[in-house]
Formats: sequence, C-alpha cells, structure tokens
Amino acid sequence: MKAIVFTEYGSPDVLQLKEVAKPTPKDNQILVRVRATPVNYGDLTARDFAHSQFNMPAPLYLPARMAFGWNKPKINILGSELAGDVEAVGSLVTKFKPGDQVFAYVGMKMGANAEYICLPESGTIAIKPVNMGYAEAATLPYGAVMAVGLLQKARLKPGQKILVNGASGGIGAMAVQLAKHHYGAEVTGVCSTPRLDYVKALGADKVIDYKKQDFTQNGETYDVIFDILGRSSFARCKKSLTPNGIYLLASFKGQALWDMFWTSLASPQKVICAMTEEKTASLLLVKDLAEAGKIKAIVDKRFPLEQTAEAHRYIESGGRQGNVVLIVALAKMP
Repeated sequence: MKAIVFTEYGSPDVLQLKEVAKPTPKDNQILVRVRATPVNYGDLTARDFAHSQFNMPAPLYLPARMAFGWNKPKINILGSELAGDVEAVGSLVTKFKPGDQVFAYVGMKMGANAEYICLPESGTIAIKPVNMGYAEAATLPYGAVMAVGLLQKARLKPGQKILVNGASGGIGAMAVQLAKHHYGAEVTGVCSTPRLDYVKALGADKVIDYKKQDFTQNGETYDVIFDILGRSSFARCKKSLTPNGIYLLASFKGQALWDMFWTSLASPQKVICAMTEEKTASLLLVKDLAEAGKIKAIVDKRFPLEQTAEAHRYIESGGRQGNVVLIVALAKMP
C-alpha cells in the first residue's frame, strides 16, 4: 500500500510517498480503507518535533521527546484522525462489519496518512455522520474528543458567555460549535485575520482579530475563557473573567498548574488545566449533532495523498480558512 513516510525531522520535504506493507487485522482489530485524513496541528508538530514549540509542562518534554524519537522519529506515518470504510474485521470483532463507513481518532500512535490502517475495535471509532462525506467527517474526531471532554469540566450553562482563544483550530472550531449549539452559550471566537469569516460561519456570536485587538482590554467579561494553546495567562485574563469565571486550558505549562492549585484554595475564579480521555462517546455526541445540522465541517482545501508535503506548506503559510484534508485514493506507485 501507499503511505506518506518520514524518517527524519524537518520541513515538509521530509514527507515522502512510499510503498509499505499492508497491515492485517488481529482478532480484536478492524482494517480500515482510509478515504480521507486531515492535516492538523499535531501533524505539523510531530513532523518537526525536535524544533517545535512544546506547549505542555517542562517535565513532560523528556518523555514526550523519547516517545516520538530523540534524533529521528519513531512514528514514521503521520495522521491522527480519519474517515473510511471497514474492509475486514478480526475474528473477535462484534461492533463493526465490512462495508461500515467509520470515522476515528487514532491519537499519538498516528498512522492515518496511508491507504489502510488497523484499529482496535475498542478504539475511538464510530459510524460516521450519514449527512457528511468522508472529507468532512474526517475533520471531526480530534476536535470532538478534546473539546467535548474539556468543556464538560467547565460546566458551561445556557446563556453564559464563553471566549475561545484559538477558535479556528481543530479543538477551537469544535468548542465554538459545541458551546453555541449544544450548551446554548454566547460565544466569542479569537483568531487571526484570514479566519474571521470561518469562525463566524461556525456560529460564533462575535469574533476578535487578535492582531488588531487584545480581548483582555475590551472591557468584556466572560464566564469561561477557553485558551486552546495557552497563549495568554490567568494573570492577563483575570479581569476578563466574571467573579466566578473559569480559565480553561487545553495546553499549559508550569505557571498554569500553579495558578490552578492556588485558585482551588483561595479564589472564586478557577483555573482548570486538563487532559481529556479519548472516548467514543464524544464521537457519538458530535455525530448526533452533525446529523441534526448543529455541527459543521468546513473544508478549505483538499490535496491528494501524494501532495501531503504541499498540504503542510499550505497550512504553514497561514492562509487557510477551514480544514485541510488529504484524499486517499488507491493507485499504483509511479
């Protein structure tokens, strides 16, 4: 089968189309014929992990670097989410059958930038939304897993105000839609100039261009500030929170952990630094919302698998307005 393989860290040029062995499902696995897989922030980070910004506490850097590979990548095929068809199932599989159209979150093991992938039946997999194509459905799993779990910790209520800082990424785009259409909150999205229309299309009530306006200086207060990449801080956001407001982080460093500790003891405002579990229930919730027309998947551009490097360059140029998806078609190597 064809796959995009990289054996060293670096620019998009390290991504090469190669022929690799087609996997065979074990007794508890399903073999998925990949139809579409998006390029997301995690792919860009993993491709050049040795030089990428690390958005987690410093003590986690060493184990993360060792997991990905110190001098060369241990994971050689990127892609953490996908949509495709079940082609074969192991002897113990009961939840899926050949022909099922599924979408899935693979996580840090990656491997979706290929024509086929084997996944455990117990993994984060579900039947894809019936009203979405493969390209659209493939963009949902990562945001669903992360945003659903994290927003649950904020206990958002109808009518409350939430600001999503980083509203155009995978987690942010899903958080905007969940906050608006599932929780009934008033949503403000913060993003860069090229993506303002994209975030509006997702349902944000207000959008802020961070290059032109500092949301911590606009006089508004929010019940929840969801900072996706930890680009702000509790100290800066404190005045922008309501008296009992929550500063919620998906990526965080040591100072944020300290802020979470002392606010848990001595402040009505809270800082929540959270990891979230990869739950199939999160996929099923988003699937139901998508089929009800409450969740959108906006694809900005599609690239064939063999143009994965070009897709990475396109994202790094900063001009995308929506998701960038690799379309995987079976073909012989040139």
